[in-house]
Amino acid sequence: MNEKLLSRITLNSKVCKGKPTIRNMRFTVAQMLELMAGGMNIKEILEDYPYIEKEDIWACLWYAARIANAQTVLPLAS
Repeated sequence: MNEKLLSRITLNSKVCKGKPTIRNMRFTVAQMLELMAGGMNIKEILEDYPYIEKEDIWACLWYAARIANAQTVLPLAS
C-alpha cells in the first residue's frame, strides 16, 4: 500500500522546478506539509483544494516520513 501511495508523489523537472509534487500538479509536498503544520486538518484541505484527494495527503506524509528516516541527516542552514 505504501508504494501505491508514493506513486502519487512525482518528480518532474518541468513542474515546480523538479520539487516533489502531488500527481504532477503544481502542488508540492512541501506546500501540503506547510498547510498541515499550520493547523489545517484533512477536511479543511479537501474543502479548500477540491482537486486534492485524501490519498494525496497520506502520500505526502508517507513521503516526508521516508525523507526524515534518511541515513544521513544534515543540519539546516540558518
